[in-house]
Amino acid sequence: MKGMTSPNRASHSDEKPRYFRVFGEDIAVRRPSPGLYLVATPIGNLGDVTLRALETLAAVEVVACEDSRVTRRLFERYAITTPLFVYHDHNAAAARPKLLARLAAGGAVALVSDAGTPLVSDPGFKLVRAAHEAGHAVTALPGACAVLAALAVAGLPTDRFLFAGFLPPREAARRSRIAELAEVPATLVLFESGPRIGAMLGDLAAAFGAREAAVCRELTKLHEEVRRADLVELARHYAQGAETRGEFVVVVGPPAETAAIDAAGLDAMLTRALAGASLKNAVEAVAAATGQNRRLVYRRALALAKRGADETA
Repeated sequence: MKGMTSPNRASHSDEKPRYFRVFGEDIAVRRPSPGLYLVATPIGNLGDVTLRALETLAAVEVVACEDSRVTRRLFERYAITTPLFVYHDHNAAAARPKLLARLAAGGAVALVSDAGTPLVSDPGFKLVRAAHEAGHAVTALPGACAVLAALAVAGLPTDRFLFAGFLPPREAARRSRIAELAEVPATLVLFESGPRIGAMLGDLAAAFGAREAAVCRELTKLHEEVRRADLVELARHYAQGAETRGEFVVVVGPPAETAAIDAAGLDAMLTRALAGASLKNAVEAVAAATGQNRRLVYRRALALAKRGADETA
């Protein structure tokens, strides 16, 4: 295409015009102001990219990406020839100074992830922090984001949410992390891989019970699927051989609101429960009835049981 340059040789020092192509039309771009540009890219469907993103990617001196093979598919779709520079967790210590040197020389650099918005469950924050500390302009170009796409389509409360990323792959660590999230008074958004989705949902159901949830698979792609149910039903579904290929986003509704209870009221409930049940069963019953953290209820129950034992000794 007229005016296009090779990604292996391209540089703004040659002052040749840059272009990107949409609907068969070549759109000329101008060199942007110096600085670091955080550019959101599609999470699946290559049509989900903004014109501003295309203009910036075509105009900067270099685009830092996680995997050049992934980013090159987007570039080929829109005839962008800007050189790609691989930047990820494993080479960041050596690669970051090179990008900062470009910025220090007055260059314009874009940062993209393999999919979606950079820095969301993604490497890059150290580069952004270093750019800020060095006094370089940092600009975000918003666009596709799997977290927000899943949250929007799940039909669960959106006034408060917590993105918790990927849970630990090992069972003990995963269950411990889930226990920490149990009392968060907000909708939870989590990422998971296909091979672990069944185990993850099983652990969520065991800890959270039948909370409302949604499992979003392959968002924006050909085989997109959004399944809404409670966690118990979703865990059962994926334990029975459901499709697990692709990328998953799991959205879990917040815990049910419960009436506030003071220390005296909690003690009274525990005392009544301990009179007719084992310590474990009493704690389970009171925690479920009050919505209080089970560990806190357990510690209080132990204290009451010890006090009762001392009084009868």
